[in-house]
Amino acid sequence: MARRPDLWVTALAVAGRLLPRRRRRSGRRLGRRAYLAFRMETAYGDPKARPRPDDLVAYLEWCRREPRPGGYRG
Repeated sequence: MARRPDLWVTALAVAGRLLPRRRRRSGRRLGRRAYLAFRMETAYGDPKARPRPDDLVAYLEWCRREPRPGGYRG
């Protein structure tokens, strides 16, 4: 990740979406921790797994390419 400064802004935007907030949004079905545990289990078979660096880079590249609701591209 440190070798990819072109993804730093995207990484900060993604991290900002995953950081806990004081107020909960209505309609959110999973908390952030539960969501991350679910994603790790579906990707690696273990909810406590950590993403591999190459997987993280691929995910950030995907986030940067895909349009977000409301027109924001992080």
